[in-house]
Amino acid sequence: MKWPPPIIAGDREDLTYVWKYKNASANVAMLGMLGASLLLEVDATQMKNHPALSTMRFHRIIYNFPHAGFSGKEDDPDVITRHRNLVRGFFMNASSLLWPDGEIHVNHKITAPFSDWKIEDLATECSLILTEQVNFRIEHYPGYNNKRGSGFRCDEPFPLGRYCSTFKFKLCRTTTTTTNILDMMRNLYLNTTTTTSQNLQIPVVMQQQPTVPVPVPDPDPVPIDHSFNECLWIFGWYLNHVEETFGAISYDIDSSLREALRVGFETYMSAVPGRPESGYIDILEQLHHLSIVRSQRLRHMLLLLVDQQL
Repeated sequence: MKWPPPIIAGDREDLTYVWKYKNASANVAMLGMLGASLLLEVDATQMKNHPALSTMRFHRIIYNFPHAGFSGKEDDPDVITRHRNLVRGFFMNASSLLWPDGEIHVNHKITAPFSDWKIEDLATECSLILTEQVNFRIEHYPGYNNKRGSGFRCDEPFPLGRYCSTFKFKLCRTTTTTTNILDMMRNLYLNTTTTTSQNLQIPVVMQQQPTVPVPVPDPDPVPIDHSFNECLWIFGWYLNHVEETFGAISYDIDSSLREALRVGFETYMSAVPGRPESGYIDILEQLHHLSIVRSQRLRHMLLLLVDQQL
């Protein structure tokens, strides 16, 4: 039996919000009845590091009318900058939590000064591409009641007006950022044994002693084909964010690796509907070889640096 995807409702506030909004308790109870999970004190600009979210992937991530707070007039350049920083941080985090075919939806006013946020440009900065912009229709969000969220009028709605849109974004797989990551990893694969003190850019003061080359066995070459490229596409995030993956002292590495493999398999299967499961083994073989190559290169670099200091 295939279970429906999980629904996560996030809120930046703590439990005190129950006293701020008269319908809060009823809404929480309704979420529970619908099988949704509620996460409190979630920072939209840091949510990819949240322990309950960091290993999850979503088909849809929705942000209704992002706002950095009522700390000045909406047309004040400093206020607009704060709003843009909030949305940019959200995009950077949400893009890391999407399935390859997932979407980020942002509901937003499109009249001035809200149009000055230029959320399409912010999305582009975060490797996202706009796929559709449609009129916001509140009837598509049954039970939704927008709130000011702060001040003595926190439980009152703010005016939406007639001109609001739903912006729909997807991951852009051909961005410069992604290309640079893949190029870096391909270079790591291709140049396993070519590292020298020159291309390590060791300062002159550390090159006074003669060096002895440190031989490192070259792993059996594996052709860079479609499976290699797909391996980098599926697991590139994990290989390129080691500190975020294993940075915490209390991090459960075993669970993280198992989750990475599970997410990788689901990503592989969702990319081409109906593809054979056996093809994932080719991806894992490429990942295994790439891990060996990286370990050997790092060991080589470390030995060279140690040798320079002797």
